[in-house]
Amino acid sequence: MSRLIVVSNRVNPPSGKGDESVGGLAMALAAALREYSGLWFGWSGKTTPEFTGQLSMLRIDGVTVATVDLEDADIDEYYNGYANKTLWPLFHYRQDLTAYDRAYGEGYERVNRRFAETLRPLIEPGDLVWIHDYHLIPLGRELRKLGVTNRMGFFLHVPWPAHQLITTLPGHKQLVQAMFDYDLVGFHTAEYRQAFEEYVLNETAGEQLGPGVWKAFGRTVQVGSYPIGIDAADFQKLVRSPRAVRMRDIMMASTVFRHLIVGVDRLDYSKGMEERFLGFERFLIDNPELRREVLMLQIAPVSREGVEAYQEIRARLDSLSGRINGEFSDIDWAPFRYVNKNYRRDELAGIYRAARVGLVTPLRDGMNLVAKEYVAAQDPENPGVLILSRFAGAARQLNQALLVNPNSPEDVAEALKQALAMEKPERIRRWEALNENVQREDVTAWRDAFVADLEQVAARPAKMAS
Repeated sequence: MSRLIVVSNRVNPPSGKGDESVGGLAMALAAALREYSGLWFGWSGKTTPEFTGQLSMLRIDGVTVATVDLEDADIDEYYNGYANKTLWPLFHYRQDLTAYDRAYGEGYERVNRRFAETLRPLIEPGDLVWIHDYHLIPLGRELRKLGVTNRMGFFLHVPWPAHQLITTLPGHKQLVQAMFDYDLVGFHTAEYRQAFEEYVLNETAGEQLGPGVWKAFGRTVQVGSYPIGIDAADFQKLVRSPRAVRMRDIMMASTVFRHLIVGVDRLDYSKGMEERFLGFERFLIDNPELRREVLMLQIAPVSREGVEAYQEIRARLDSLSGRINGEFSDIDWAPFRYVNKNYRRDELAGIYRAARVGLVTPLRDGMNLVAKEYVAAQDPENPGVLILSRFAGAARQLNQALLVNPNSPEDVAEALKQALAMEKPERIRRWEALNENVQREDVTAWRDAFVADLEQVAARPAKMAS
């Protein structure tokens, strides 16, 4: 078996004790790496006055990690700048929030070059190199410049935007050209893959050589769709852990005689929380007889506080949640709890188990592993109901959820009413179909499918990026 080298922006391996907070990608990558003798490389999350390329190596719960510190300017321009102010909003269809700054682009290229120079000595002949997400699109090109001929794959964890949207990005062609330095490029869904192929066909004069094989810029790349899953078996074990059981009991006691509706999201404008709050408000307005029968809990850990758009969404959510409680609360009841803190995965498992409704309504999401965790946590004899945005990548697999348009408060309100009224036989039928998919298309299936395809791609000679 080839050694696997995984590269991502942040290296955050879990301890294996269930005490991790929300972070689906970290869990998925760690589960993948445990099956291979390899390592996980990326940014440590720490800063240094001057970039030195000094590596820190350690082993955590069976995963070898290699990390490097970045300068403050790198973080400002590469991470807060190009990654989170340019690519993230654009790829999530928020062109109105997309910032174009030459310094951001320069920082993005610089950090990818530094990553390549630091990683290069760790790569041995025969290693498979698997690079992850929008932060590191040019990394394959930089490694090729340094003479790396290994098979290299790239996986995008966010949506690939429609053709007309990606062309609004200055330098979009250079970004796509860098993706042709990989041997295999993966997306979550066929929709995202097709959007990428449409760009190649229309903007690069590229040609399709076969199923999923495209030629452009004088290079050939294979593309495919690989829906990521969770470590379903591990998560179901967490549901039975003492901490999960205790959290479930706490939630059941605090919602006695009421149905719990739960949302769990990193604080981000792409997650549709503002629209979700309005949907819940519409439900309360339209169904006065059901108000005291429900409690909505929204867990939203704060992220990217250095980006202005995130400060603004937090302020709006604070105001909206206060307005809902102010309007509908009584002296002995409030309909809404909004919490900005992290919870351990085993605690979340217990919260999911107690919830009659899982409300997962992003405006646009590459996949969404919270939806799959909610399904995995349910009691088979009395499962809850998943309400899922049709614009989440997971909707392509979890089509027995109640699919909604998150932009419509009325749509969300109607789905909530339907979920709360749903009889047990239908809840069980829907959950069994959802759970079958979560169990079958888990993180192991995702990893094995991508790595198997990468191993089968013919290795290429090093090519200089043009």
